[in-house]
Amino acid sequence: MSTTLRVGFVPGVEPDRFARRWKGVPRGGRLELVPVPLSRQRAALDDGEVDMCFVRLPVDESGLHVVALWEERASIVVGSENILSLHEELTEDLLADETEIRSTEPDDAAQRVAVVATGVGYTRMPLSVARTYHRRDAVVRPAPDREPTRIALVWPREHDDALRQTFMGVVRGRTPRSSR
Repeated sequence: MSTTLRVGFVPGVEPDRFARRWKGVPRGGRLELVPVPLSRQRAALDDGEVDMCFVRLPVDESGLHVVALWEERASIVVGSENILSLHEELTEDLLADETEIRSTEPDDAAQRVAVVATGVGYTRMPLSVARTYHRRDAVVRPAPDREPTRIALVWPREHDDALRQTFMGVVRGRTPRSSR
């Protein structure tokens, strides 16, 4: 009997490297990668759409295993014709007199990038998300004085099993010859 592990991931997370490693796991089962909107990262687990999910913290951790994995650098996106695009990185001092296009809902990153690409203001987002929605008429600059965000792998405590633990091992870099 073939077992399928459905692993969700939010925009900006690239799970391909874990999928490649998973192929080398003996009796690992089939891996299905499922894109999940940021607004549904917890709901996708609760509704059974995915078995595990790469999420952007914070997330409601009640009843979940939460394994923090890596930090994402903060970034600023501006139009390529904006004077701010000439800087290598953008600090809060440089942005003080500029118009910020703020997020109005969790899944609006692509729309915000489209707005700033027209030359109107700037927007903030994790660097990986900015790269996901990259356009030729917008540039991404690191924001060194902003706090990074964190990515974690989460799954329901009540559904913990060997398959999920094996995938967690793959994400952590364990190989079939590694010991726990």
